[in-house]
Amino acid sequence: MAEGTTDRVPSSPPPSPPSKEPGDSPGSPGSDAYFRRRALRRGSAGWLLLTGLGVAYVVSGDFSGWNTGLAEGGFGGLAIATLLMGVMYACLVFALAELSAILPTAGGGYGFARRALGPLGGFLTGTAILIEYILAPAAISIFIGDYVESLGLFGLESGWPVYLACFVIFIGIHLWGVGEALRFSLVVTVIAVAALLVFAVGAFTEFDAGNLNDIPADPDAFGSGSWLPYGLLGIWAAFPFGMWFFLGVEGVPLAAEEAKDPVRSLPRALAVSMGVLALLALLTFLAATGAAGSAALQDVGDPLVQALQEDGEPTALSRLVNYAGLAGLVASFFSLIYAGSRQLFALSRAGYLPRFLSLTSSRKSPYLGLLVPGAIGFALAASTGDGPRMLNIAVFGATISYALMALSHIVLRRREPGLHRPYRTPGGVLTSSVAFVLALSALVATFLVDREAAFIALLVYGVAIVYFGSYSRTRLVARAPEEEFAALAAAEAELDRSQPRIAREPGK
Repeated sequence: MAEGTTDRVPSSPPPSPPSKEPGDSPGSPGSDAYFRRRALRRGSAGWLLLTGLGVAYVVSGDFSGWNTGLAEGGFGGLAIATLLMGVMYACLVFALAELSAILPTAGGGYGFARRALGPLGGFLTGTAILIEYILAPAAISIFIGDYVESLGLFGLESGWPVYLACFVIFIGIHLWGVGEALRFSLVVTVIAVAALLVFAVGAFTEFDAGNLNDIPADPDAFGSGSWLPYGLLGIWAAFPFGMWFFLGVEGVPLAAEEAKDPVRSLPRALAVSMGVLALLALLTFLAATGAAGSAALQDVGDPLVQALQEDGEPTALSRLVNYAGLAGLVASFFSLIYAGSRQLFALSRAGYLPRFLSLTSSRKSPYLGLLVPGAIGFALAASTGDGPRMLNIAVFGATISYALMALSHIVLRRREPGLHRPYRTPGGVLTSSVAFVLALSALVATFLVDREAAFIALLVYGVAIVYFGSYSRTRLVARAPEEEFAALAAAEAELDRSQPRIAREPGK
């Protein structure tokens, strides 16, 4: 690509003129009235609330889900997979910190990719993020139902009434206002994190290193042994489960337009969130497997509870962790709803999705951006009841978005080295290149775990691409922040190309 260009992807068609009438009649795409009806409440979240949001996205993954990776790779395989996925997320977070300081808008990863990879690249990234943030809450609502039933709360059984209550109550809090929503999320997240620390203290009193490698080795697996019972391929198959300790933290930049001083607060919140999550992953993984054994935890739905029980009988501490697990699920469910609504809002405001979806209420909440994904999520949960399958689809979408966001950082560093960067990624392109390679590896690993889920995600992705090519690419809104940013880059590139010609003209 030519140096300085920012608005094309060779494989994509040239962008069509944005749908914006001359004069900007009131309410037309690009008018002041259009954006007043699509305004978020700015300055609602400081770095602490943003950090809480980053941890909340992920914390439910510490309570369950990761342990299924023991059945794919054993303790050693899952440990290596978690380490590699931790490196991927750390590298990605550093890259996103730089990108979010350059373009602090509600578009998050989609906005970064729009600048670097053009309209199609931005849409592909945004669609992948939406797949993650619509499917994951649907899955978690099912897990909340399972917890409610197992705890005997109110005599309820897991089913559509519980799923509906989750969506209605927590979307209602989001409609109340972003500040109130993020404070609620922070409180629930603190409870869940405190419970994880208490769990680790209790479980480490029963720690036995011999429990870590108690899964028998598969003699037919290449490279198998006590450390890697399913061989070297087991490491790769465990990638999606190693992601569970970090899945979602990349959503912090979606709060950019509602953050206080986003250029400073977003990089700080991303770094602190990642540090907290890495510590929790280490403590939870070691304490649980060391206390109960890898074999005992590889196929249970509540690994932390099982790790604390005595001869299968619950203890006071296991009951506490069981209730805290519900708090962790609520925190992740609540924050993922927020992330999905902001991604949908940004894509709609820019014209990639129907524009009415980005309308905001008097309290500056994107009410349709909350209600529409919520309705889809509830319908999926109630009709399928298959939480693990939906989470696998969400992981597939996540890995695509990670690869595209890392690629966006690489492209912008190469193409626009002089771009103002208030924060710079340590290691530069090398850091984002590591994230890119590991994200592609994790994407392929999803086919090893659940091929059907991967193909379902591909089908949804294909439908979205057809929609963009046949409809939305001709209806982009030029004054949307992500579109203006790209247009400015294109104008600067054109000016740079014209400078030598002007200098050669007589009298210049």
